[in-house]
Amino acid sequence: MDHMKRALSLAQQALGNCSPNPTVGAVLIKEGQVVGEGFTQPPGQPHAEIVALHQAGSRAQGATLYVTLEPCCHHGRTPPCPSRIIQAGVSEVRFALLDPDPRVNGKGGKELEQAGVRVIVGEDEEEARKLNEAYFTYTQTHLPYVVAKYAASMDGKIATREGNARWITSAAARRRSNELRGISDAVAVGIGTILADDPQLTVRDDKDVPNMRQPLRIVIDSVGRTPTTARLLQEPGEVIIVGAHIPPRRAKALRQAGAELIELPAEDGSVNLKALLTQLGKRDITSLLIEGGGALLGSFFDQGLIDKTIAFIAPIIIGGANAVPAVAGTGSASIAQAMRLRNVTVEHIGEDLMVVGYPEKAFHQYGQS
Repeated sequence: MDHMKRALSLAQQALGNCSPNPTVGAVLIKEGQVVGEGFTQPPGQPHAEIVALHQAGSRAQGATLYVTLEPCCHHGRTPPCPSRIIQAGVSEVRFALLDPDPRVNGKGGKELEQAGVRVIVGEDEEEARKLNEAYFTYTQTHLPYVVAKYAASMDGKIATREGNARWITSAAARRRSNELRGISDAVAVGIGTILADDPQLTVRDDKDVPNMRQPLRIVIDSVGRTPTTARLLQEPGEVIIVGAHIPPRRAKALRQAGAELIELPAEDGSVNLKALLTQLGKRDITSLLIEGGGALLGSFFDQGLIDKTIAFIAPIIIGGANAVPAVAGTGSASIAQAMRLRNVTVEHIGEDLMVVGYPEKAFHQYGQS
């Protein structure tokens, strides 16, 4: 068994449930056998290492700990992990990469070494970094990691000239999209999407039942046109309407319908998106999934605010000059100015393709490799 791969697999089980903490997996090995394992629990509950130690009990003495991120050594909602590892008598700790949090960075490993624990760093580093790409970005910038997601035809349309968009992609692609919501702290759409599609924006199981844990749902709506009867206001979970100049009567009606309102400075008559990201960062929102429509995606791309792009491409051609494009906005004046994507991967999802890439700005800024 590849023990670090097992730890990474465990870490994936924590995605969507432990933010703003990183998603971490841990495996304790003694004499070639797994004696304990675990992954990060929700905030305020044990970290992966502690879950594994508790499971191992006295068998942790002399064991080797494989963990996907450097053990944290600061007091937060839970006590620091290195002291517990030392007390348990673990002889060796292997972690994939250093924690970027300045309260931890290198200090957790140093504390273990000073106590006589052997420390090895760097195994499966790239995979571990990708698993926590939102955490790394948030820790370094105090802004959420922004993912652009859309479903389009092969000619780049997200709706026909009459606005019909259901369904461009297959059920399998829509299930994957649902999973992306499930691992995001927040999901955002523009008012055009609310008026055209009336989406719920919830995470649902295979029986179409809403999950217990829902992402924060955000509508970018400059003047408060969101109907009080909108389906997302009838669903469980928090909803925020972000406006620039919402009339008082509309603001009152939306609050009575259950929405929270945030008023931000206008930029060219629209919501200031950079100010929005700053506000979300202050709320410990580490990841934001932008689901459209084309106007909102275009604004985020135009301002260079996208960290990752996920496009579901269906094998259909919609055509038409008036069909709705996946990304609108101002766009590039020349091909040389077009946004280039790096580390592009392509995966078949049913009959569709899922194309994932990282804009060059984000690629260089956050150390993708």
